[in-house]
Amino acid sequence: MKPDIHPRYAHVVYRDKGADFAFLTRSTATSDETVEWTDGRTYPVIDVQISSASHPFWTGRQRLLDTAGRVEKFRNKYARHRPTGR
Repeated sequence: MKPDIHPRYAHVVYRDKGADFAFLTRSTATSDETVEWTDGRTYPVIDVQISSASHPFWTGRQRLLDTAGRVEKFRNKYARHRPTGR
């Protein structure tokens, strides 16, 4: 491996302020802002708009789409354009 060509891989805190949720992981992302973590150490922090704590898929507040109704609407709309003889 060539020296000095790879980005620094270190601990970083990702914080979702909307859900009051944060987690510590390792990343090559950097930030000038820091936060003190529960272990007493200070880590760079990256604020994100959405995380597993606030995403509708993971929280169970997902909106279900009426795909069957959409398919039927499409078929009814284009049924008259169907070629004959096949």
